[in-house]
Amino acid sequence: MSEGTLWQRLRGWLTPEQTGTAAAMPGGTRMADSLRHLLDDPDIPASIRSELAADFGRVETMLDRLQRGELHVAVFGRVSAGKSALGNALLGREAFTVGVLHGTTTQAEQATLDEAIQDGLVLIDTPGINELDGDARERLAFEVAEVSDLVVFVADGDLTRDELDALKLLAATQRPVLLALNKSDRYSPDERASLIAHLRERTQGLVRAEDVVAVAARPSPQRMIELGADGREHVRDTSAPPEVAALRERLLGIAQREGKTIAALNAGLYASRLTDQVSTRIAESRRQLATKVIRQYCLAKGVAVALNPIPVADLLAAAGLDAAMVLQLSRVYGLPLTRAESGRLVAVISAQLIALMSAIWGVHLVASALKGVSAGLSVVITAAAQGALAWYATVLIGRAAERYLVAGKSWGELGAKRAVAEIVASLDRDSILREAREEILKRLKR
Repeated sequence: MSEGTLWQRLRGWLTPEQTGTAAAMPGGTRMADSLRHLLDDPDIPASIRSELAADFGRVETMLDRLQRGELHVAVFGRVSAGKSALGNALLGREAFTVGVLHGTTTQAEQATLDEAIQDGLVLIDTPGINELDGDARERLAFEVAEVSDLVVFVADGDLTRDELDALKLLAATQRPVLLALNKSDRYSPDERASLIAHLRERTQGLVRAEDVVAVAARPSPQRMIELGADGREHVRDTSAPPEVAALRERLLGIAQREGKTIAALNAGLYASRLTDQVSTRIAESRRQLATKVIRQYCLAKGVAVALNPIPVADLLAAAGLDAAMVLQLSRVYGLPLTRAESGRLVAVISAQLIALMSAIWGVHLVASALKGVSAGLSVVITAAAQGALAWYATVLIGRAAERYLVAGKSWGELGAKRAVAEIVASLDRDSILREAREEILKRLKR
């Protein structure tokens, strides 16, 4: 499922017919319960929790944010577009470092917006998207976006290709995006209106038209001419107040209308991605363990078949080993089978293998019979080959059983025949037989 589709499904689940923070609270409570369940899930192995410790830490942070009712706003933009200055202007204090020559934000910083403490609005300043050490800082920036609820993208003119590409990536995260045209005091009123209209056209489908606003975080000083006591004119530069009222109103309006709903939606998206990661890690861990189990039984069965001098009896013993292997695989995948179920599953898979590969099993039976005819004298000649075939059969049975278990004890719509045929086609028989012969001969020589 795409993130956009998931966003829409979550929005339908979380947002009642009425809009607003109060109406969003039931959905927020359910999302908080869902996050707690993910954090406390006893079925997640400790090793995977350790590998994904940072991600679980983020979920805990998101849960705290939901409980505190915070809305986190990430401020993005090109180096020196005025991100930090804009954050300070919105806050009404110097919370973020502002540089003159090059970007100075090397790691994300955050501060609560003073005028919106009751709404829990939190600004996050991020590194410039084209800093010298671009890849690392861009990654940091997008990681911040991933755990933020809303994005303010800061530009100081028409968008460059890099800026537009970054804006598309941010919009794809499904966070609401506002575009702030900073340093707008450099333009005349007509030029400003024309540039805003142009930006709205270029970002159509990415940013709502009403969310493209003009700001001036640090307006250029205004030059004043004063008449001194000596009767002479004196020039004095005076600082102009920031022009961020339109952006502040937009942010506060969003926070008041649907702040908690947005926070819950983004928490749900992040938790969904983490759940997918956990599922993938668990599946990979099980696959690795299953591979070890299958190899152990391949070796045991291959050597047992190679050493057994009694005609056909080695095949009967091999069937018992296959059933034991399937039993162990069922425990690896958390779907334990009884001994009877395990035996029936081996019988089903073996029947399909015999139908597909009757010639190979015929050779297997002939090699077994030769042992009796020659009173064991031909074992040295036939043992490695017969053991290799037994090894190969165990690989096929193990992989087929694994597929059946992964699908929740099901062969799917196409049935066992198709599933087993696909397993046979997917494996390199010659390389498996070669490896098997080498391993068996090593042990026979001992």
